[in-house]
Amino acid sequence: MFPERLRAAQLAVEARLQLALANRAEVPVVAAMRYAARGGKRIRAFLVLESAALFGIGEDQAISAAAAVEALHAYSLVHDDLPSMDDDDLRRGQPTVHVKWDEATAILAGDALQTLAFELCCDPALGPAERRITLVAELARASGADGMVLGQALDIAAETSPEPLTIDEITRLQAGKTGALIRFAATSGAALAGQDPAPLAAYARALGLAFQIADDILDVEGDPEKTGKRLGKDAGAGKATFVSLLGLDGARARARDLVAEAVAALAPYGAAGRNLAEAAEFVIARES
Repeated sequence: MFPERLRAAQLAVEARLQLALANRAEVPVVAAMRYAARGGKRIRAFLVLESAALFGIGEDQAISAAAAVEALHAYSLVHDDLPSMDDDDLRRGQPTVHVKWDEATAILAGDALQTLAFELCCDPALGPAERRITLVAELARASGADGMVLGQALDIAAETSPEPLTIDEITRLQAGKTGALIRFAATSGAALAGQDPAPLAAYARALGLAFQIADDILDVEGDPEKTGKRLGKDAGAGKATFVSLLGLDGARARARDLVAEAVAALAPYGAAGRNLAEAAEFVIARES
């Protein structure tokens, strides 16, 4: 069931993003936006749609929120790949935006994808105005200086720190850089329904950390053909990661514990939480 649901989410959000980018000026920055918004696992979009389904909210109502988090994620990747950030030339098996176009176009495309995310959160199809405002506020918190941007800033600072980060420091960093958008995605269904997000927030905290540990493992032993990006950069930069501090076996064990924690948090939803539970298993089993 999960693979089919994930594939359906991928197709639906791809269509919604391309619709959002249709009928715009045919200029390089829009072409770069379309390019950056294509592909990917779409796990965040899946979390939006599945969390909405828990409360009886259909894809037709929730799809703009799913597209919003993917637009925001795409912006973050475009900017993370810049020479002044992680300096990557490959993303999803394709040249990064600043390589295919230029650095200025990449910056502007990222900026425009970020603002597109908030435009999508204002879609009337999402429901009453107060619920859309909640989505906008939550996405702003998740992506700004208390969330993703903070995590990226901590990551950059760690590169020049004389001391490697501790487990607690890495956990805090990744709770922002990776976990904050995952938390937004997983709790957005509750926000759309006006329901308590606490169980989904607990699920998302564990899921986000497991996701990052899986990324750290892939950076060590993944296949570049499958991941679509350069690997081994963390070790080459001498960066502390869950793998460098816990070892491969320790990191795998920690990821498995986190998946169990995520699944346990779904208990209030009973059988309806099955696809979200399978998503947690997928996060640590994936090859990209």
